[in-house]
Amino acid sequence: MDDLGDLGTFLQLRRANVPPESVGVTIGGRRRVAGLRREELAQLAGVSVDYYTRLEQGRATQPSEQVLDALSRALQLDDVARAHLHNLAKQRNRRPQPTSYPATIRPQLRQLLDTMSEYPAMILNHRIDVLAYNRLAGLLYWDLDQVPVDDRNLARMIFLDADRFDLYADRSSCTAATVAHLRHAAGEFPDDPELAALIGELSIGSRRFSELWAAADVSVRGHGSQRFRHPMIGVITLHQERFTLPDGSGQELITLAPESDSIDEDNLRLLANLGVDDIGAPQSRP
Repeated sequence: MDDLGDLGTFLQLRRANVPPESVGVTIGGRRRVAGLRREELAQLAGVSVDYYTRLEQGRATQPSEQVLDALSRALQLDDVARAHLHNLAKQRNRRPQPTSYPATIRPQLRQLLDTMSEYPAMILNHRIDVLAYNRLAGLLYWDLDQVPVDDRNLARMIFLDADRFDLYADRSSCTAATVAHLRHAAGEFPDDPELAALIGELSIGSRRFSELWAAADVSVRGHGSQRFRHPMIGVITLHQERFTLPDGSGQELITLAPESDSIDEDNLRLLANLGVDDIGAPQSRP
């Protein structure tokens, strides 16, 4: 596992994943490195090879925003990855201060979850720990109840317990998005030792995670469709919305809703009417 908050390591990983032909670099002869060479990236970004080498090795001074933007263009970074690059640069000369992010939520949020009875709703943090969920989310994530409270981390279950937690219909897309989110979270929360420990655990325990982590893709969790493969109602597609809580805790409220007048709406209603004895889910969750 690379240094989570290291600018040079991020540059090196992204450089290795840029096909030379995609940026107009002519490949001549045998190449001993994957992706772009340092001198090729430096030329594309308009900086000296010596400066870029020192930047990647952590020996350069704080890079300017103009240099970072030029590197972002050369590396074909999207807006999220470019912001991540700038964030890593700001943290380069900063000494991390280990910070604890308690897995607790405000009572008012618990009450809000309980009132949202028509749609599945959850509270997640930046590590994708499931901090709380309402009854319908408990029915949708039916196997979640069998996991000890302290182990309810969706990334851990997806990568390390896939045989039992096989809920996502599009597993390839889900795993890629999960790793890209954790890469972004590592830049946003560099002082979180639990996040670093989680990423280390996943890197050791899952080849798929390690391969995706090496790609150094970055993304933020947003809205969009999510397809679930449920053991009782089959495949159901729900629209996901995420609302970041404005308290700096890294927590988000997640809601999942079907399209109106759809078979997914009917299936969600069917799921809501199922009892505890049908699928083993509790009536409410802490």
